[in-house]
Amino acid sequence: MNKAPGQSLPSFLVAAVVLVLAAGGAHAQSFPTKQIRLVAPSAPGDAPDVIARLVAEKLSAALGQQVVVDNKPGAGGVVGSEIVAKAPPDGYTLIMGNAGSHGINAAVYTKLPYDIQRDFAPVSQIAVAPNIFIVNPSVPAKTIQEFIAYAKTKPGQLNYASGGNGSSSHMSMELLKAMGGIDVAHVPYKGSTPALTDLIGGQASIMSVNLPPAVPHVKSGRLRALAVTTKARSPLLPDVPTVAESG
Repeated sequence: MNKAPGQSLPSFLVAAVVLVLAAGGAHAQSFPTKQIRLVAPSAPGDAPDVIARLVAEKLSAALGQQVVVDNKPGAGGVVGSEIVAKAPPDGYTLIMGNAGSHGINAAVYTKLPYDIQRDFAPVSQIAVAPNIFIVNPSVPAKTIQEFIAYAKTKPGQLNYASGGNGSSSHMSMELLKAMGGIDVAHVPYKGSTPALTDLIGGQASIMSVNLPPAVPHVKSGRLRALAVTTKARSPLLPDVPTVAESG
């Protein structure tokens, strides 16, 4: 949410209730009186978009006003974040921020068109979505270690897809490259959904992506999972080991 005085709230659904009660002179007792915009700084189908739509449905019912999800992908979340940062600080423009848009970008970009600390007021952590390393089934690897060994036989010949520069999918793959000592080229996309499409099509060899959008493709066999980044295995894919288990 773009920053306004007095809008630091303990939880997302409680935030709406507190905003109604505490709006005072700014909103009187009538907030919200119009549609609320919830920006997802990602492509449709990406984890921030999926989570935003779930939140919007519940929030619309709680507030009695429509909460509309507006997808603004690009530059690892910079495009959507700039729109929200420059919106009036009246509580009618929110953003489904994530580790990339409101964390990594501050370290990746030397200059942003907004100040993450100054221009946004955090409402609540909504969800934790771990990443998963996945490959096209044509890649002869079933574990992280097997992929590293395979990549070392083809230095500079493989590429990986990501949801964009500065995204968690970008950073986690760069970490894998550094720790594994492998040379795999980066191909950034405007969101994880188009990147997944090309990974399925064989235009990329590997990808690290938030777990939710990857699950149906892994279960269908269109993609193969190597490891998840959580401390424990995910109940969504219990047969997939963690990175720690993979050595």
